[in-house]
Amino acid sequence: MSLVELIAQADERGLAASGLACLDRCVPLLGGDDGIMRPLWASLAETGSADDWGTGFEQVRGKLESGEAGGEAALLARRMLDAAPADRADAGIRVWADACSVASLQIHRLLDPAEDGDSVASRRAGRTEGMPPLVAAELRRQVTVLELLASHGAGGLRRALDVSTEGRRVLRAVVSRRARGRA
Repeated sequence: MSLVELIAQADERGLAASGLACLDRCVPLLGGDDGIMRPLWASLAETGSADDWGTGFEQVRGKLESGEAGGEAALLARRMLDAAPADRADAGIRVWADACSVASLQIHRLLDPAEDGDSVASRRAGRTEGMPPLVAAELRRQVTVLELLASHGAGGLRRALDVSTEGRRVLRAVVSRRARGRA
């Protein structure tokens, strides 16, 4: 199943986790540490309340850099953060999750030194031939998060967080390498 189809079929928790995971993986572009999104992940668990979601995003927004100094990739990450709905039950959660998916793939595309002749939209629809490795890995992570939540519900959150943590570490290494290359 394509990423577009998975997003279309996801429930509220799956959509919230999908958008959050995309943003979480891009936190290194905004100067965030590995634990900054943990309260938001916790708010998705059955014990978390919807109020924790909005409050958590307000706190994260205040702690992270604007993204202006980090180029286009950091600006895309900041837009994901700023666009997060205050209530995860809001009808806009699907639009936000979809936008986060596109932005995250675009960020990985910008940071991947390999050329990609296809559009992000075609990648999300399932066309994976000749995809650059960083983009391919991000696409797999997005699909995995949605599949975990679809098949395990709240029980899939821990594994979805693990997938996101792995992606964040990869992106942090890419950002670090690029910074050393400019120095």
